[in-house]
Amino acid sequence: MNPTAPDTPSPAPAAPGLDRGDSDLVLIVDDVPDNLALLHDALDESGYTVLVATDGQAALQRAAQALPDIILLDAMMPGMDGFEVARRLKASPQTRHIPVIFMTGLTETEHLVAALEAGGVDYVTKPIKPREVMARMGVHLTAARQARQDARQAGQARNALDAFGYASVTVRARDGRLVWQTPLARELLKNWFGEPTPYAPEEVQVWLRRVVVAGEPLEIAAEPPRLAIERGASRLTFRLHQQAGDSEGGGDWLLVMREVSDAKIIESMQLAFKLTAREAEVLYWVVKGKINRDIGDILGASPATVKKHLERVFAKLGVETRTSAAGMAMNRIRQLHPQFEG
Repeated sequence: MNPTAPDTPSPAPAAPGLDRGDSDLVLIVDDVPDNLALLHDALDESGYTVLVATDGQAALQRAAQALPDIILLDAMMPGMDGFEVARRLKASPQTRHIPVIFMTGLTETEHLVAALEAGGVDYVTKPIKPREVMARMGVHLTAARQARQDARQAGQARNALDAFGYASVTVRARDGRLVWQTPLARELLKNWFGEPTPYAPEEVQVWLRRVVVAGEPLEIAAEPPRLAIERGASRLTFRLHQQAGDSEGGGDWLLVMREVSDAKIIESMQLAFKLTAREAEVLYWVVKGKINRDIGDILGASPATVKKHLERVFAKLGVETRTSAAGMAMNRIRQLHPQFEG
């Protein structure tokens, strides 16, 4: 480790050049060199990677560049005090997740409350006792690591949903605001509803308010009604998955989206049963309950031609009747496209 010397302020190092190894990175912010030196040496000996700042502006720069795992922040500094530094850290999406522990010589209740209201997760009082500081740090570093791991796992799960064609979004039920969305969800919303806005489409908002805000409390075992929006031969469905935030005003809800179209279903059947494109089309319309004459009208072929295609379909599926073929195809379609309604 080669941390910045406590008594020699210098420009904040660029994050990519910082070798933190497997250790936690701590940013200490204090305008008193003796305090910096005491904590710096104790943390360094305990295996932490340490950065320091002696004023509020330098603290903000170092935090944004290095993204430390935790910040030890002096409450009372000349110029920008620690309360303002904390408020700015928490206002930035880049640094708001970093836990801040205040170091303060002020023990009046209003000052301690101010530290917590500014975004601090904890505080220690001066004179600083390094062992106490490290004990407090350990608690919050563990929580921060768990939060990062949960976020990574959630991101992996959402990306996996995208890979299988299940897009996901989180919508605030109270006002319909899109809290986040996966890349596939963003693409589907744009394709179906036009240029993106900060809010879910009106149809989705109305449906969500009906099943979450205005409706009865949801039972865990109950499956809330899905929303299906049809555009020609395609259908976009929304399914309520789980609550992702507090319940005030209905809360934030994770919705799973799925696009199903005739073309995709026909392609799936073609691959699943090793059919030609035309045979898959014939089988699809058999599933839909169409007779040969209707299928011929749809495909621009004679009923006799449809019959020949259907005979080859029977042979490939190993069945002898339309009912058996339709049943086998329906089972496979529902495996691949759970939202399909025959």
